[in-house]
Amino acid sequence: MPNRREFLKDVAGAAGIVFVGCGLADGAQARGARGAARRAIVVKGRRIRTVDVHAHCAVAKATELLRRPAANQGADEPLLLDGQSLAQRLSVMDAQGIDIAVLSINPNWYDIDRDRVAQIISVQNEAIAAFCAAHPDRFAAFASVALQFPDLAADQLEQGMKKLGLRGVAIGGSVAGKELADPVFHPFWAKAEALGAVVFIHPQPATTPDLANRLKGNGLLGNIIGNPLETTIALSHLIFEGTLDRFPGLKICAAHGGGYLPSYMNRSDHGCVTFPTQCQSGVPKEHPTAYVKRMYYDSLVFTPEALRHLVAEVGADHIVMGTDYPYPWVDAPADHVLNTRGLSDAEREAILGGTAIGLLGLPKS
Repeated sequence: MPNRREFLKDVAGAAGIVFVGCGLADGAQARGARGAARRAIVVKGRRIRTVDVHAHCAVAKATELLRRPAANQGADEPLLLDGQSLAQRLSVMDAQGIDIAVLSINPNWYDIDRDRVAQIISVQNEAIAAFCAAHPDRFAAFASVALQFPDLAADQLEQGMKKLGLRGVAIGGSVAGKELADPVFHPFWAKAEALGAVVFIHPQPATTPDLANRLKGNGLLGNIIGNPLETTIALSHLIFEGTLDRFPGLKICAAHGGGYLPSYMNRSDHGCVTFPTQCQSGVPKEHPTAYVKRMYYDSLVFTPEALRHLVAEVGADHIVMGTDYPYPWVDAPADHVLNTRGLSDAEREAILGGTAIGLLGLPKS
């Protein structure tokens, strides 16, 4: 049997990887100076290592097997991770001061049959692991799993982490209309807890006709409102249905600052107090805000005041930098953290990379 390095070398280059984003129609790429020197991020006179936990990509061969475009791919041709395209990607990271990008693939396979989705996930995970193994100083990745088959997803997660060296798993905020808190997913959550896997939750587009129709029209509401709402609902169900009590060791990281939940989480504490007949006795075991403070969130909240408030609610040690590459939600993610008033140097270092390095087991230098 080949070891991990030999296995990944064998599959490297067999399936192209593309960088895609999460639901913007114009397919714009993140801004960055091509060929720019690698920017060093310095805190208190010391160069620190920075990590972007929210960077999208897709595997071309898997997309062919899926027989549909990559999830939420824009209209423009995405960047291929080879030659010039890789150089362009690295130039953006260098200009933004990002040392490591943690790649993930937005699920758009939750309606696919077991045999075909097993093949798709195998191709994706092997290809992305091979790519990261070829560029270990700049890239890491989350595994993909077929969560519509929880037992299969649990096996894929274990293989992805133990055999391929992937750093956790990326999943949607719902699975073909089912909430992540549905008991059917307990085998997956049990495996994630046992492995100590970081579970990166990224929202899915609205699947119910009523909500999808309400989000139509001008303003890209399906993304602007729909994405953070999806995350808010997913996390709330995990709390209120007792999933986080059943699996207390879970390490959950939510995209887009956790949606609306962290900013308005105290309302959750008052719901069962105000309307006790609407809540099951003893579930959850603690105040909902206690669970919110245990989870992790990316920093994609746009303004210094929003980041300051997120820090005040959950703590700087539970926030990690996220860009949502390749779309230009932010063009200076490190400066967003550095320029937020009221943060200590230790808090800035934690958000910029320290917490992600510890969570994901990334190299410190």
